Amino acid sequence: MHARSAVVDLFGDHLRRRGWWAPVSALLALTATVDVAGPATRTAISRLVAQGWLEARSESGVRGYAASARARQRWERAHDRVYATAPPAWDGQWHMVHVDSGGDRRRREQVTRTLTYLGYGRLGSGGWVSPRPSPELEPSLAPLGVGWVAVHGALTPAQHAAGLADRVWDLGGLAQEHRRFAAGLAPPSGVTGLGPERAYRERTILVHEWRRFLFRDPDLPPEVLPHDWPGHQARRHFLALAAALAPAADRHVDDVLDAASR
Repeated sequence: MHARSAVVDLFGDHLRRRGWWAPVSALLALTATVDVAGPATRTAISRLVAQGWLEARSESGVRGYAASARARQRWERAHDRVYATAPPAWDGQWHMVHVDSGGDRRRREQVTRTLTYLGYGRLGSGGWVSPRPSPELEPSLAPLGVGWVAVHGALTPAQHAAGLADRVWDLGGLAQEHRRFAAGLAPPSGVTGLGPERAYRERTILVHEWRRFLFRDPDLPPEVLPHDWPGHQARRHFLALAAALAPAADRHVDDVLDAASR
């Protein structure tokens, strides 16, 4: 796990319920649990501060870092997507976006990463499509300095929804990834006896692996997916395992935060 991911996952999965702040020593201790070295964590934190995601802040004389308002909004939405029990309801319409990156290759790459994370698939040169508008679209594209237009509407009969989804996204490859993910998971009953530190480590790695689907899986509605879509089973298995690990993992986070605050 990269240091940046370990820090972001920690804030988004645990510190959001604990005031979005933690002492420096706690951040170092908790990321070390997943084998991230202290210098790497410090570097990741510095970069997150420079990019506006974290802010240095002391509480009761203890130095620490807090999530910025921008980060809280992004990480709250990411948390909702990670732990959603099903895709959002679909109204049968598509959100189509055209982005003009001005021919700048680096900017095109930034646009691609941004829109893919937000659940859009490439429709053509500069064109993107999603089954629903993303509330993060405008604030995510604004810093990139690109022009864009969007329209939300139904497809013509010639553009069958399931056919469009299969053409825009690699559903076969994505199905294989979901099967591999689910095949590597332990049964929830097998982790109930783990100690707090081990449970935190296992849950952090589990959530990190599932969170990676946010960058690849647009969470398409069942109406456009094969009836035996493996992502549904993978989601259920993930949620059950994460819930089984949560009590002991939470105890470890609380213990580390209490020790660091003292």
